Amino acid sequence: MNQSIEHHPDDVIKKLIQWAEPQDSIRAILLTSTRAIPGTSVDIFSDYDVVLVVEDIHPFYEERRWLGDFGDVLVVYWDSIYRDPDYGNDKFGNVTQYSDGLKIDFTFFPVDWLRKVAGASALPAELDAGYRVLLDKDGLTDGMRPPMYAAYIPVPPTNEEYQKAIEEFFSDAPYVAKCLRRDELLPAKWCLDYDMKHVYLRPMLEWRMELDHNWSVPARVLGKGLKKRLPPEIWSQLEGTYAGADIADNWEALFRTMTLYRQVAQEVGEGLGYAYPFELDRRVTAFVKEMQQR
Repeated sequence: MNQSIEHHPDDVIKKLIQWAEPQDSIRAILLTSTRAIPGTSVDIFSDYDVVLVVEDIHPFYEERRWLGDFGDVLVVYWDSIYRDPDYGNDKFGNVTQYSDGLKIDFTFFPVDWLRKVAGASALPAELDAGYRVLLDKDGLTDGMRPPMYAAYIPVPPTNEEYQKAIEEFFSDAPYVAKCLRRDELLPAKWCLDYDMKHVYLRPMLEWRMELDHNWSVPARVLGKGLKKRLPPEIWSQLEGTYAGADIADNWEALFRTMTLYRQVAQEVGEGLGYAYPFELDRRVTAFVKEMQQR
């Protein structure tokens, strides 16, 4: 990719509108996600998340040469057509990377979907997080609620949710230990670096972030932005939980992950007035250490 090429947002949006205006089947365009949220930091790598509202989604799925109207296509990921769980309409999307660096995430909905959204008492999360109307040929968005930018902001967990999250995190530790003892790197890394970190540690880190920001900051996908929102010492500890392929290094990474989770979960519990389950932690940690020494 020629990284010297920067796409000015106004030029990309202008091209989208000019492309859609003469096409009768396209009735509206919405811009969503990062580029539609005021004050959000973007760079040359930020995607354009584009919702296309059309008379019939199927021609755009079946005949795909239209992607080339925005540049030389490098690679594309396509969803299958599926039913929107909120409104019951068929939809699909694709993620298109162009060879000059432009990346557009297209999502297609039928006109009926936008009519339902405009008449609903609340916006779907992806629109409440932020949207801009780029084109509306029929006034379909007239009266549509403005975004509140409140979607994806975590709410404080209940004590039951807090306790459940901790137990489920620690339930993974013996499995990682077993895999490391067997020299089974792939399942060990999957459980340690995905399940323990992304499924359980990341939400706890997000709760910790919210304690410092009065439960007002959206949690971004896959932990984006956490480095800027967490105390530096916590982020430094998180970096220390990653290891390469060496089994001994992964034992150390496992214990560092458990140590970090313990610290952050205690801080979250103190902030919410919940008791941390020290006895569960102690027993699981002792069990894992014993497995290491067998």
